[in-house]
Amino acid sequence: MSNKQSFTVCFCFKRIFRLKVAEPPEDIKNLFNQYAENGTITIDNLQNFLIEFQGEPNATKEDAQTIFNSLRHLNIFQRKGLHLDAFFRYLLGDLNPPFYSKVHHDMNAPLAHYFLFTGHNSYLTGNQVSSDSSVHPIINALLQGVRVIELDLWPNSKKNGVEVRHGGTLTSPVELIKCLRAIKDHAFTASEYPVVITFEDHLPSSLQAKVAKMVTETFGHMLYSPHSEFIMEFPSPDSLKRRILISTKPPEYHESQRPRESGATDNKDNEQDDQDEDEENAIPEYKQLIAIHAGKPKGGLDIWHIDPIKVRRLSLSEQELENETRTRGSDIVRFTQRNLLRIYPKGARLDSSNYDPMLGWTHGAQMVAFNMQGHGKYLWIMDGMFRANGGCGYVKKPGFLLALGPNNEAFDPNEPLPVKTNLKVKVYMGEGWHSDFHHTHFDLYSPPDFYVRVGIAGVPNDTKMMETQPIEDQWVPVWNKEFIFPLSVPELAVLRVEVKEYDTSGKHDFGGQTCLPIPELRTGIRAVPLHNRRGQKYKSVRLLMGFEFDNAE
Repeated sequence: MSNKQSFTVCFCFKRIFRLKVAEPPEDIKNLFNQYAENGTITIDNLQNFLIEFQGEPNATKEDAQTIFNSLRHLNIFQRKGLHLDAFFRYLLGDLNPPFYSKVHHDMNAPLAHYFLFTGHNSYLTGNQVSSDSSVHPIINALLQGVRVIELDLWPNSKKNGVEVRHGGTLTSPVELIKCLRAIKDHAFTASEYPVVITFEDHLPSSLQAKVAKMVTETFGHMLYSPHSEFIMEFPSPDSLKRRILISTKPPEYHESQRPRESGATDNKDNEQDDQDEDEENAIPEYKQLIAIHAGKPKGGLDIWHIDPIKVRRLSLSEQELENETRTRGSDIVRFTQRNLLRIYPKGARLDSSNYDPMLGWTHGAQMVAFNMQGHGKYLWIMDGMFRANGGCGYVKKPGFLLALGPNNEAFDPNEPLPVKTNLKVKVYMGEGWHSDFHHTHFDLYSPPDFYVRVGIAGVPNDTKMMETQPIEDQWVPVWNKEFIFPLSVPELAVLRVEVKEYDTSGKHDFGGQTCLPIPELRTGIRAVPLHNRRGQKYKSVRLLMGFEFDNAE
């Protein structure tokens, strides 16, 4: 990198800026001196640093040696120890991430004890009204770690085959068989834990029989079918590794497929009776596919009714959930201790935008379904939640959502809680924009003026955003700014980090973002890679940040 950069301001005038090379902030220099001997950090010194400062009590000499080996290609590396610059490069490098990258949650509990990375209308390439249906969004979602794929099943134009499309819209269809094959080929590339396919079924019984054959032949031994129609408890993710599960309503004969007699009216009680009879007469092959039964309880029972002898999946729109949580918070939590709850975006989100996932998560909803085609704050938060547990797509729910109190009562999300811990976040500096962006990307006439927004996505009392001051005309900005966030429910909190480039017009340019699962934050000083709006990691852009928990109890 050259050490000077010029920007043309007028036809005949250039401004020259000296490019600043990333240098260790003062805190890093002090830390180096604390652990160095005679100007270098030895392997023993580095191991002590990992244990004492970075909060890694199990760090070994081998871990320290791995860090040494990763720096051998640098000219600043010395065989006997690390000089300050090599230590600084380690802190900003890939071997110093902000969270753990391995599966480490207990994976032997029932499926209902986990949050599942869940997609909505997984086949759409764009908006909900006129975009194409394709296998590519399904593949992309699976490669991201999504574990629940939704397919809307409709008869094709000739009524002799099955296609996937968003009914009642202008979206183009894609053949079901292509979607199933795409799932088979990519289901376990990012994670070996089970993939659930939710069918929104709009088929006559003749085509349900074709679906049964198609699914069985495509997935073969990968397909999980329960031994009995009703189960008292869902299996565990561990027992279902590399298996495909189908979730849908039990098949029924749709009256809409018959010509209606004039004057016919919808009678809900009659429909319920018909449904019972239809279920008895349903096609056995299709019914046997269903590992997770969806639907509401029959006989006019409350939707949060818990059946002692069988578990099920219930689906609600984001608006329906919001309405129910006002008065039924603890009932919903109790329901989700055994049963699955799926939340989906309201129909008005035609642009494939998303909603705040926290309301669903705080009530124990396992399948908070998102439009993965879009981007924006809520999708970033979703990505952050599922970076936990090695990015396997399953995150164990916190204990308070699974426990019952002495009077058999469940957690009530509407009850405010005391502060449990304070998270201290220090934003030291950032680098990499000059490598990943053209030098006039942010400003035609000068280097960028970056600032950082840091905050919490969590329960309402924990949610807030704060920001640093902009650093003017620097590709390698140093902020050295500390923030403190009191957290009452750290188990469900996500740390939001966003870099903006200040513009006097008020339209600040985007400079990167990431979201990190707070229960898995590694303390100490960490390198935090940033991502673009669509969640793809930049090659070089990263922040150097410090994390510390100060328990309030």
